[in-house]
Amino acid sequence: MTDRYVVVGNPVAHSKSPEIHAAFARQTGQDIDYGKLLAPLDGFRSTISAFRATGGQGANVTLPFKLEAYELADVASARASDARAANFLRFDEGRIRADNTDGVGLTRDIEHNLGFPLAGKRVLLLGAGGAAQGVIMPLLEHAPRELTIANRTAQKAARLAEFMRGKPAAGPGKLRGVGYRELAGRQFDLVINATSASLHGELPPLPEGIFANGSLAYDMVYAKTRTAFLEFAAAHGAKTADGLGMLVEQAAESFLLWRGVRPQTAPVIAQLRCS
Repeated sequence: MTDRYVVVGNPVAHSKSPEIHAAFARQTGQDIDYGKLLAPLDGFRSTISAFRATGGQGANVTLPFKLEAYELADVASARASDARAANFLRFDEGRIRADNTDGVGLTRDIEHNLGFPLAGKRVLLLGAGGAAQGVIMPLLEHAPRELTIANRTAQKAARLAEFMRGKPAAGPGKLRGVGYRELAGRQFDLVINATSASLHGELPPLPEGIFANGSLAYDMVYAKTRTAFLEFAAAHGAKTADGLGMLVEQAAESFLLWRGVRPQTAPVIAQLRCS
């Protein structure tokens, strides 16, 4: 029988995950069926339960359900536990196993695909929700000079930073959480937008001068045209990248966890750029 997987979200119609996993399956000779599943905002658990009941093997989870996916799991990986969020579920012997592949997807795209080493860099992460939580520890594991989390609600960023400071990779003075106003007068080598602002055509309230010389602006959202964040960054001299590479890299990690084989990502990224 063909093994069945889905991506679950709200909205989900825009997702490229089925196209990505179909390409991985062709490349590796795996027999899978991967679809999209729209879950009501108050019905994530029932949606997952119904999919499992029909023989589903696993699910990727996108906005706004990553925190709920983690809470639903019977067993969580260290990556999911560090993030307190999950974008990967595997249904195994009556149990739900959770993982988080976002962070490894982001760091692989930045370092390997974009050729931008993270070691020694001043990194600014915009947002303190599930998307941000999933990438903090993987970023810290690549030894940046500092990592600042900025959020509209400064207390939320500060609480998240405080929670993460207890992890081994978070060295003394390396991690802090602030509001956007506290960014004035500071510069960063890498600015990552993990907010949902780009989904609504909006720009986080960034001060002028935030981008250092040679800096990279990275939007975790993928869109056919530049997001407002990337337009702002380009206008202020930064190199820009969208989240397509991260999307493919995190999908490759999910594919490995489900199928035991890692697909090549470069041809899939190139295929999607041309589609």
